[in-house]
Amino acid sequence: MGKERVLTQEGFDRLLAWLDPERQRAGERYESIRRRLIMIFTCRGCHEAEELADETINRVTFKLHELDGNYVGDPALYFYGVARNVHLEHLRKPKPVPPPDSPSDTEAIELEYDCLERCVEQLPASQRDLVLEYYREEKQAKIDHRRKLAERMGIAIGALRIRAHRIRSALQWCVEACMEQTAA
Repeated sequence: MGKERVLTQEGFDRLLAWLDPERQRAGERYESIRRRLIMIFTCRGCHEAEELADETINRVTFKLHELDGNYVGDPALYFYGVARNVHLEHLRKPKPVPPPDSPSDTEAIELEYDCLERCVEQLPASQRDLVLEYYREEKQAKIDHRRKLAERMGIAIGALRIRAHRIRSALQWCVEACMEQTAA
């Protein structure tokens, strides 16, 4: 994304002071905004959600000299506006075209698939059923299916997303560990 900027301790302190005069509340506010930014980017299908959230925070921090004293309103809303621009830039950025699979790539894909199957089998039945149900369907059917799944479980759609994300993260870790063991 654009220029590489490094957030300094002085810049971070200034950001916290802008969010709230009390340092403890400012830290909580910062964490809340960062979590929300990550969620926004994740919901928009960005695989680099944390990096994009950090880029958004850096841009706001580097604009503080203009904002401090001039900006009126909730600082979180300013972050969300900057996040929109960061997302649009991310979409315009050309995506690298992957090279065609070679025979060794096919073997790696098969190994990864085998590891995934093993890891899914190791999950408790409730988690296995949830993740398999969560990733069923496509397009609008997927959205409707997830809404019905959340209703059936008696939880909000956001809570369902979080549960599925946690299971997927655990599966990803398990698959990576399995592949390392198999490659060794």
